Amino acid sequence: MRVPVRHSLVTRLLVTSVLIAIAATTATAWLATTTATRAINQERGRSLTDDKGVYDMLVEYAATHEDWSAAASLIHERAAALDRRITLTTPDRRLIAESGGGPALDAARPSATVDPLDLDLTLTGGTDRIDPRVVGPYGFTTAERKELRVVAREQRDCVLKQGLDARIEQEPGGRPRVVVSGPDQQAVDRVSLGCQSKLTGYVSASGRRALAELSLAVGTCLKLDDPEQLHVTAAGTMFVAPTDGREPVAVAEEALLTIDSEGKAARNCLDRERRAQLQPYVAPPALLFVTDPRTGADRTTFTLSRDNIVRIVTVTGAVLLATILITVLVGRRLVRPLRALTDAADRQTPVAVTARDEIGHLARALRDSAQRRDRAEAQRRAMVSDVAHELRTPLTNIRSWLEAAQDDLAPTDAQLLNLLHEEAMLLQHVIDDLGDLAAADAGTLRVHREHLRVRETLAHVVDSHRGTAQSSGVTLVIDVVGEPVVDADPVRLRQIVGNLVSNAIRHTPAGGTVTVSAHGATVTVADTGVGISEENLPKVFDRFWRADESRSRSTGGSGLGLSIVRKLVEAHGGTVTVASAPGAGTVFTVALRVPEKD
Repeated sequence: MRVPVRHSLVTRLLVTSVLIAIAATTATAWLATTTATRAINQERGRSLTDDKGVYDMLVEYAATHEDWSAAASLIHERAAALDRRITLTTPDRRLIAESGGGPALDAARPSATVDPLDLDLTLTGGTDRIDPRVVGPYGFTTAERKELRVVAREQRDCVLKQGLDARIEQEPGGRPRVVVSGPDQQAVDRVSLGCQSKLTGYVSASGRRALAELSLAVGTCLKLDDPEQLHVTAAGTMFVAPTDGREPVAVAEEALLTIDSEGKAARNCLDRERRAQLQPYVAPPALLFVTDPRTGADRTTFTLSRDNIVRIVTVTGAVLLATILITVLVGRRLVRPLRALTDAADRQTPVAVTARDEIGHLARALRDSAQRRDRAEAQRRAMVSDVAHELRTPLTNIRSWLEAAQDDLAPTDAQLLNLLHEEAMLLQHVIDDLGDLAAADAGTLRVHREHLRVRETLAHVVDSHRGTAQSSGVTLVIDVVGEPVVDADPVRLRQIVGNLVSNAIRHTPAGGTVTVSAHGATVTVADTGVGISEENLPKVFDRFWRADESRSRSTGGSGLGLSIVRKLVEAHGGTVTVASAPGAGTVFTVALRVPEKD
């Protein structure tokens, strides 16, 4: 008698598998899309390539114009090229110019502040906060430019006669500059010195007047008795004219240090007065907003194209179809022995098994026994395989480097010794972990208890792991209530907490937090990491188990750390528990014994 299709195990298994597959593929597709969107948004948020181009363009404009009246055309052209909305406002957010309408930007964060007299060094990558293109009163007349070009050509010809290459470049202020190149720096320096001209120190007539005004302003700022004694050069250096007839340069440093022992006040005065002098020649500071023209956000939201949607649907359908086919095949294979047992029962053979009699119970007991045996054998094989896997890589590396050294393919130097030492330390780490577990299994693991202050131990562990946490972008926090004391081995307790902290750091993404806390005899290590699924929680203390099946050290250590934690805690007479959920982080709680009162 055959079972109706609606009650068939194949049907139930098929329906269950299809529902699981649909849920899994839908969740996977959603997760992949969400993850990709977040990653691209983060990358676009961090990438300032387009924003920097807009910033450089507007800084150049501001450095060469006294207002923003002609900036609209530049903004429109760049916005069209980038498909972005570019808005320029005053510091109090009154509109100056924008490429197009859109949502209000009252609460938006500006991309940068455009001020050629106070550059954003994170965008420019330089060290000078005043843009070199701000010429102000230091520009050259047509006659002065002509004279400088003649001098530059003479200097270039002098260099060429010495057998080196030279070219004339134009600086932002209109001053020509001769760039010398040659086979070695000594020759370049020697020829450059021999062919020096007045290009570098030449100051225009208006520039000399501006320097005199600047010198007087800086001297007044420094509150000198005679501000006219202070002189500022075109290169930005300062000196105080001597009163004893000596050359100014000979006493420049000595005189300035007499006025300002560290030179900071003089430099601050010079920067402030330079900005005040150049302010009328540049456009006023403005806030720059580079946003999405549709949403007003400062980044563009990633959306799936039609091709990507079709691709995801196709892959999802293929996975679903493959799941159905595999489920049917597996289901038929599972049903075949049941049908054989049913036929044997119809023939009244001794192998008849039902779920309602002793034979059925025996069959289930035998099945359970076989499953336990298979699990034990699988665990044994997995442990042997894992031990071999953990030992094979460092041994192979050591052997490869030694053979390379024997064949003179690698130098026998400190670098090779360091490599061999690192691999040997990996072997030692695995062997030590296995030794601790073997001692725990044999009941020979000993702990030397004493009255231990928990705060000092946790602080030591946190300090030793702070460098690893910082390199991973994880914040490490310690929180101890009062001054708890426990009955524990100090070395083993550091090992317990250290294993938990390193495990938490490893599974916490950048920007997360790992908190080590203690209250009474309870020590807790909590993280804001990826979490552990409910079905994997019972496995976290198994040997060589990792959530990442690839068993890579980049996502896990030797796979023995948590097993050692459990054994060490049990050796102390305590307990260790774990609570976690995917995406909600993980909390390990270690409960130790409180010292008995004398």
